[in-house]
Amino acid sequence: MSGPVVAGVDGSRRSLTAAEWAAREAARRGVALRLVHACPPLPRRVSPVPGVDAWQQVGEQMLGRTVADFRARHAGLEIDGKHTAAEPAEALLTAATSAGLLVVGARGWGGFDGLAVGSVALRVTAMADCPVVTVPETRRTGTGRDGWAGPGGSPGPDSSPGPDSSPGPDGWAAAETAEVQLGFDAHAPAEATVAFAFRAAQERGVPLRVVHAWALPPASPSAWMLTVLEEDRATWEDQESQVVSDALRPWRERCPEVTVVPDVVLLNPADALVRASERAGLLVIGRRTATRPTELRLGPVAHAVLHHARCPLAVVPHPAG
Repeated sequence: MSGPVVAGVDGSRRSLTAAEWAAREAARRGVALRLVHACPPLPRRVSPVPGVDAWQQVGEQMLGRTVADFRARHAGLEIDGKHTAAEPAEALLTAATSAGLLVVGARGWGGFDGLAVGSVALRVTAMADCPVVTVPETRRTGTGRDGWAGPGGSPGPDSSPGPDSSPGPDGWAAAETAEVQLGFDAHAPAEATVAFAFRAAQERGVPLRVVHAWALPPASPSAWMLTVLEEDRATWEDQESQVVSDALRPWRERCPEVTVVPDVVLLNPADALVRASERAGLLVIGRRTATRPTELRLGPVAHAVLHHARCPLAVVPHPAG
């Protein structure tokens, strides 16, 4: 957590929005900000040598201007830039090995209208050694009244954002007074993910909403139990709430200055987190670290939340267990 905050930049407005978020985070942590620009070489068989060299020079000049601009606007923050000829995802993954945090825009110059998350953001979020924050350019909206129709296709209740929860002219600066939210599995809490969320809430001086999604017992939807579902639901929900309370107790004792708001909801986990993110300044979820190359991908919940969360999303790697 003591390494620099690294942000990928490609000159696009989306990447600069993410870099602005990264600069504020680096200042909060008291660490350096490193801006990384990757400019893979053009194939020499289709471009003359002067064209290849000019391509690299354009990238270096763009990065130099960006670093100078950030230094002018963030006095007192140590900022440097790194230009590399590697592929963007490889460059960021290499930088992540010594970083405390990696920050990327949801998309860069590539992709197409309607694409929520680009291939670079998707790959680094699934593979980086450190936590990765993906920053959308604006607060996303979708098809339902609350901005997204979940896995079942039905929109949830209206949950309009608070007055300071949408990004303004300075990126997401205005949203930083909004609560931090944590996607939480009380039955198997991930230490690294919980620690990241508590630290984020503590540094911002905002409440931490802990979202725990639960499901009815497997047998409950069967026809013979339909008449008792309403009677038993309250009991099951109380049991889940107690599990959440027990799991959070050590963290509340460790961080008494953080206001914790448990939110126990009967929903699909991805649906619950996406809907909750409407009011968040930052949403934090976990990702199991892989032990084999074939496992270097996001799980279904993390993948869905990455594509649909309406605020900056932190994905924190943690050991499986």
